[in-house]
Amino acid sequence: MENSEKLKNSKEVIAYLAERFPQCFIATGEAKPLKIGIFQDLASRLGEDPKVSKTLLRTALRQYTSSWRYLHGLKAGQSRVDLDGEPCGELTQEHVDHAKGALKESKDKVFGQRKDKPAAKKSKPKPQPQHRKVDPTTLAVAQDVKVLLGKSPVPATIKEITRDDVQVELKTGMSVRVKFEHLIL
Repeated sequence: MENSEKLKNSKEVIAYLAERFPQCFIATGEAKPLKIGIFQDLASRLGEDPKVSKTLLRTALRQYTSSWRYLHGLKAGQSRVDLDGEPCGELTQEHVDHAKGALKESKDKVFGQRKDKPAAKKSKPKPQPQHRKVDPTTLAVAQDVKVLLGKSPVPATIKEITRDDVQVELKTGMSVRVKFEHLIL
């Protein structure tokens, strides 16, 4: 008995269509141009199939026909195929032009995003505000200072001063021992 578990996503539906209609759908490589109105043919042939819902079938078909490999395969003079792989009309130049435009738009969208990301990284770094390093001899308990933690200065209050370092309490309530060079005004 055949497994009748419902397919869950477009990828599974496309694999199922390639298995059921190998002369029409292919899982890898350059796809064949499909007959206009093939959804109705699929809905009719798969109407009693418990594995595929019409909604998911429509979504999978849209994904298949907007994929780069499908759009790339549409060339002038090619024949469209039905579910059995039989020719059923030639591609018009209008459809080829539309496919080229959709492919270019899709690639520009993907590669444009990739180009934008490095450009954002190359933008001029924000100038860091100039901070005055503290003179350890001028520090006093209860004095407000800033502590360089990472790249950002954090407000703190001096709690104790020793010969080598300073204990400060951050505004969050956490106490930290830091070297003098990590304090700024």
